[in-house]
Amino acid sequence: MVAPGVREPSMPDGVAVRFARDADEGEGPLAGVDAGLGIVETELAVLAGGDMPDLQVRVVLELVRVASETAAEAVALQDGDRFRPLPAIVRADAARDTARSLLTRGERRLRDLIEVLDVAVVDEATWVALDPERRSLFDVDEVDDLGR
Repeated sequence: MVAPGVREPSMPDGVAVRFARDADEGEGPLAGVDAGLGIVETELAVLAGGDMPDLQVRVVLELVRVASETAAEAVALQDGDRFRPLPAIVRADAARDTARSLLTRGERRLRDLIEVLDVAVVDEATWVALDPERRSLFDVDEVDDLGR
């Protein structure tokens, strides 16, 4: 988990989480992903926003299933005529190297990373069958979003 500030958020008993910090706060989501990938020790990493309270486990498991059946460097959800950068599964080594290269070039958007990687896409019909209300895409950007 990449978290801002100096204090790690409290976690429920029995939940083990490793925390990473952005090297330079305020550098954008790609820098946060880079920081997180810097501590990943597994082949695959889940990319999800801390502001995505309704991310459905079934959808994440489908992303993982597709990642395990393909050599793609990332797996993302189809949404209309494009794919979403979050949630996604990435192959940690490829994503780490690519993120660092993009950051060096001045890129800061997470979408930049996903667009450069070789991406397999979970089609919309498949993931929406697992999450008919499409809550996995909901994120909290404004205080008013909390009411939804």
